[in-house]
Amino acid sequence: MSLRILFVSHSNPYGPFRVGSHHLAGEFADRGHEVVHLSTPLSIAHVLTGRIPVERVRAAPVDRIGQDGVRYLVPRSLLPAGVGRFRVQHTTRRLRLPRFDVVLIDQPLLWSRSLRRVGARIVYRPTDEYPEGLKARLQKDVLRHADGVVATSGEVLRRLGPLDIPSVILENGVDVRRFAPERVAARAQVCVYVGALDSRFDWDQLNAWATEFGAWRFLVAGPATEAPTRLPRNVEMLGPVRYEELPLLLSGARVGLLPLSAHSLNAGRSPMKLWEYLASGLAVVSRETPVLRPIPEMGVFTYTDATAASSALRAAMRVEIPNDAGADRAREHSWTVKGEALLEFIASLPADQRPAGSRRTRRG
Repeated sequence: MSLRILFVSHSNPYGPFRVGSHHLAGEFADRGHEVVHLSTPLSIAHVLTGRIPVERVRAAPVDRIGQDGVRYLVPRSLLPAGVGRFRVQHTTRRLRLPRFDVVLIDQPLLWSRSLRRVGARIVYRPTDEYPEGLKARLQKDVLRHADGVVATSGEVLRRLGPLDIPSVILENGVDVRRFAPERVAARAQVCVYVGALDSRFDWDQLNAWATEFGAWRFLVAGPATEAPTRLPRNVEMLGPVRYEELPLLLSGARVGLLPLSAHSLNAGRSPMKLWEYLASGLAVVSRETPVLRPIPEMGVFTYTDATAASSALRAAMRVEIPNDAGADRAREHSWTVKGEALLEFIASLPADQRPAGSRRTRRG
């Protein structure tokens, strides 16, 4: 049976990152479902204060059907989400979109109890931890009114506290068709990192690795154009790399890096890069967390301190590339597999069959 599915997500598909909601939306559209993906509005206030470059706003169409068949909506608003009066229901009503079978929300700032009138089922899909602030308060209200929870890691689910609604853990996945490892005679001595370069990234650890392993090149792909510290000459800052170009970048490396900082919010992260690295045939080195554990036979090595970080990278450098064992495991975490599991979870939830305006919102 074809479903009408609405994603209410934190990220639109026109920025530097491809996130889980984009992949899942594409998977569902490929299965014949009608999918709409609505992301956090781009606010005039953020543009005026410089938090959002005007170029990013111009690059993001308000309403467009993507090549994957998903209808992507990137609203504009006067004030930022969670502060202004933006409501998802206003957008769906203006576009005359009929009620959805399910709403999957991962952006607490876009939560409103009016979403109950937008979808027959509400599924909260937390991808991060929100220990305090506005997002934490909104998340509590989401949990009082949602029909189910799909967390991207066990740690994220645990931090939500006791739940009285169905829940499941569904880690991020990988587009295995895109990142299939290439067979080359020999890959160069290259370590690579792809992702955000914010407070969750450990620049000091990158510096230490590059200093110790001077014969290796360290490629860093992410939005930052400059590092906050002086780096060795064998570190190359590539800037943002388009998602379509990542397979070529990864196919030229031997080791994928996840130098997570000691930031408390790294504990629950389920980085897509783990599986993209492995699917590309790389070995992986990461700071150890409750989610990221060592699996040497799969080419995954972790560390808890500087000494262990050196040993972990040295071990990864010795893995025969392409890392076939890691690539095999990555196939078990394809977005196709994740999408099927999510649809099964959604089907297990009871749907509100009443007309959109007749349901009373449950009290918190």
